[in-house]
Amino acid sequence: MKYYYLNTGANNGKYNMDYDIHLAKICKPGEFYLRLYRWNPYCISLGENQKYESINIKKAADNKIDIVKRPTGGRAILHSEELTYSVITFAKVQKSLHHFYNEINKALITGLLFYNDRLTKIELETEQPDFPKIYNENKENMCFATTAKSEIKFEGKKLVGSAQRKLGNYLLQHGSILCGSYHKNLISYFNLSNEKILDICNRINDITTDLESILNENIDFTKLKKSIKRGFENHFGDLFTEVSLNYGNEELTAVYQVL
Repeated sequence: MKYYYLNTGANNGKYNMDYDIHLAKICKPGEFYLRLYRWNPYCISLGENQKYESINIKKAADNKIDIVKRPTGGRAILHSEELTYSVITFAKVQKSLHHFYNEINKALITGLLFYNDRLTKIELETEQPDFPKIYNENKENMCFATTAKSEIKFEGKKLVGSAQRKLGNYLLQHGSILCGSYHKNLISYFNLSNEKILDICNRINDITTDLESILNENIDFTKLKKSIKRGFENHFGDLFTEVSLNYGNEELTAVYQVL
């Protein structure tokens, strides 16, 4: 297996999602890509099957918030104070989709521990929630409203949210490592009553956490990226070669603002 690492900086929502699909299209058997990136401007991403009508599009535009569809499933996320990862590889070399999901999250945990050894209480969720029941509740539209099996949590609160999809012969998994609390503002962009928004906000505060809140310090994103890369190298037992791939579509010109 050849392991590759890409640091593509901060870009808009369309660019980030199209780039992940682009990697899946060019990935060859025997290749494994780890990409780390951020979002400029902040962006609401909807799961593949969610409707744009669930979001107050005018309010998002007024606040300069992008809206984009993810190629993966799951629920809405406000990408803001976070480090996002994506992993792409050949599906046939994996034992199962869940095994792949589990291994990626173990590599992320290793990287987070390299970043700060005060994160030793990070663990994988062992229970699978009743998603049909949850999706019938008011909080159904938010990815960080619940923790799925094998997702990463800290002291019972969700820290990393991930989604996965098989694209032809390839697997794409990407997710958000929460570094600040701004993602909680997502609920204010739903077309809901003020009473429902307040109720969900109270519950989200009890369900999610972020690195800044845990460590009580500003996050060093340069160090965090290096730590995540090192975590993957440690977990998979091989070095990741850093590469820069030219993306020819003029509509997807990168900002390349490394934060």
